[in-house]
Amino acid sequence: MIHSEESIAAELDRVRQRPAIESAPPVLAVFVIDVAEAQSAAYVRRVRHVLSEVLQLACTAEFDDEDLPTEDFPDWFTAVCARSGAAPQGFAEQGRAAYLDRSGGTAWSLQNWIYRFDPDDDSRGWEFWDAVPVGPTRVHVWVDSWGESFFGSLDLMWLLYTAGASRIEGPEVHKASAWASEAAGQ
Repeated sequence: MIHSEESIAAELDRVRQRPAIESAPPVLAVFVIDVAEAQSAAYVRRVRHVLSEVLQLACTAEFDDEDLPTEDFPDWFTAVCARSGAAPQGFAEQGRAAYLDRSGGTAWSLQNWIYRFDPDDDSRGWEFWDAVPVGPTRVHVWVDSWGESFFGSLDLMWLLYTAGASRIEGPEVHKASAWASEAAGQ
């Protein structure tokens, strides 16, 4: 997926405020997330906070620099991305373990994860659309994947798990009207 400065700015707007129903593309992909301890609203705030920080960097930073600034990221996310140092909060540590179990890969360093949002990098196959709590322990995270059901999303999965997901299903492509029905009910 090709990301422009304009599309990243629009994505940042969607992170900060739910988009208008009529602005949706024809289809969106959804991740169904189970959140531990009936914390769906807190979970959505954590996901939006991290995405807001990284997309703000994507809009303003020069990705030619070796290290990008990280001081505005929440401590729990910085800790879970660190190879050593402060122990992450319980939900983040459990999420890291769930991510590693599902992906079979390794944990993301913060700088490596941030660089996936470089506007010139086409490896990020999604753009955030919305996160909708659909129950006390369930959240739907909707992304624009240009209609693709299979796309690079390990970077997104890292955030979704470390923000407190205990289980994630998807992505699955649906008509945007499915998202619109959920969003209208909020």
